[in-house]
Amino acid sequence: MMESKKYIYESPDGGKTIYRRELNQPHSERELVEEFSWPLMKDCITQSDKQAMISFLKNNDRLTNGPKVKEFEEEWSNWLGCEYSLFVSSGSTANLLLLAAIKEKYNLKDGDKVIVPAITWVTNVSPVFQLGLKPIFCDVDKSTFSFDTEHLKRLSQEHDIKVVFVTHLFGIPARIDEYKKILPNSVFIEDVCESHGAELDGKKCGTLSEGSTFSSYFGHHMTTVEGGFVSTDDVELYNLMKMKRSHGMAREALPEKFDSYKEQYSDIHPMFMFVTDGYNLRSQEINAVLGLSQLKNLDKNNDKRRENYDRFIKIINKYPDYFVSDYIVDGNSSFCLQFICKSKEFRTGLEKYLGLHKVETRPLCSGNLLRQPFLQRIAGIPEPDEFTNAEYLHEHGFFIGNNHLITDKDFVELERLIGEYIAG
Repeated sequence: MMESKKYIYESPDGGKTIYRRELNQPHSERELVEEFSWPLMKDCITQSDKQAMISFLKNNDRLTNGPKVKEFEEEWSNWLGCEYSLFVSSGSTANLLLLAAIKEKYNLKDGDKVIVPAITWVTNVSPVFQLGLKPIFCDVDKSTFSFDTEHLKRLSQEHDIKVVFVTHLFGIPARIDEYKKILPNSVFIEDVCESHGAELDGKKCGTLSEGSTFSSYFGHHMTTVEGGFVSTDDVELYNLMKMKRSHGMAREALPEKFDSYKEQYSDIHPMFMFVTDGYNLRSQEINAVLGLSQLKNLDKNNDKRRENYDRFIKIINKYPDYFVSDYIVDGNSSFCLQFICKSKEFRTGLEKYLGLHKVETRPLCSGNLLRQPFLQRIAGIPEPDEFTNAEYLHEHGFFIGNNHLITDKDFVELERLIGEYIAG
């Protein structure tokens, strides 16, 4: 059996961790005596969450969309600070529902143009195609990961933009106030799917536009396992979305609106009256029960995410020759910890090295969306290299997870791995 040698790493706070590496093996194949891993998300569903769901199942027969969903929607609106919210099956379907309602409310025509960022989640862009609208891609800012304002100004002069779909990416608030000055006559909507609690000038992202979307997927700030929200202050938009969420049924609208439909279409049975096209994008009672339990801890957990982000930045700032460290802190609710490396080679090597040591990594969202195969098949889509900032981030960046369950020991090991890789 190959001889092994122990290594002891002493952390700044005095704690010690023991490692073992077989002699003559490279660092990348060393095995830890103490088990370590850094997944994208740790198990964030608590015993209290589970007990709430168990109690609900024991005492309730209705599992389809009902009173608990309504309660969750009201609690979410109170937390966000808006008038209306709808709990839906995912953040992705929230995007589809919001944009479909915007198209109908404003009588948008097929081919009308919607600005989207060159780096965002794919289901921000897919509904634009699916609804017959035309996406206009805008390069991103390398710090906010949202629109590059200079490119946005050029696009505003070249195109008649009907809708601006802003993404608050990675928990970082986009400068929507600046974008509105550039496109004052466009309708603004927000994707806040991975930025719960992010703020711009003291106002929560998701309250800065006509309507907004959130995701409560397992890996996000809070979870219903699968689920999402659309939120708005506009009652007309709310009624449209509420009906479209449930097949287009008139009875889903607020009572006053439903009464007007019954009077207008008296020859149609009101229980099965369809006044718009729609989908089935509803969620379920058990998901709402989990969400209500999780929502109680959202602000506290976001505070821990921010603390983690601050600690991560301090680690990165120790190596200015290797990392770009222009991080946005104000208003950030930190979905993840982003590495922006100064060279492609260093990025590739570090990401591989962290992966070998059980640190799970991902590219920066979609990377440059214009590189994605499904977009490459569509005629008229610009070339990826036209988006220089998105290309830079595609080639130089990746992220690891951030959540409220990350420990001091996790950070000690992460810092050691980064330092060890740089030292060679």
